[in-house]
Amino acid sequence: MEARIDYLKVDRGVFHALLGVERYLQGCGLDSKLQDLIRLRASQINGCAYCIDMHWKDLRAAGETEQRLYGLDAWEESPYYTDRERAVLAWTEAVTNVREGHVPDAVYEQVREFFNEKELADLTLCVTSINSWNRMNIAARTVPGNYQPAKSKTA
Repeated sequence: MEARIDYLKVDRGVFHALLGVERYLQGCGLDSKLQDLIRLRASQINGCAYCIDMHWKDLRAAGETEQRLYGLDAWEESPYYTDRERAVLAWTEAVTNVREGHVPDAVYEQVREFFNEKELADLTLCVTSINSWNRMNIAARTVPGNYQPAKSKTA
């Protein structure tokens, strides 16, 4: 596969606009490991190879286990996730797959058991942000494999 577009070469503003959202998410108070779990799951749904590679590596660098990462595609049948994480994963899938219908009330009620309105707004922003990154990278055919996690994320 060959990349189509290098956003940093074409117009840094496109790339930096999404980075502004990421900076907000870094300081919003949501656990970074939970955010990366959201990013990995949405990227799996969307088939974004670059983002799957990136967030898998980020989670491993943060100490996530291989078992939980391998089981993520089948999180509903895997015993490795807390009820809180399951609520977040259900929310991630519902928001990512919104074309299949509106986000169900049952999923909203499930996630509201664990998160207040501000946290839910931040979770939703995290989901919509990674969906934007996925679409940007898929359209550009960004080549996966070379991403390395930041040193500060290593366990």
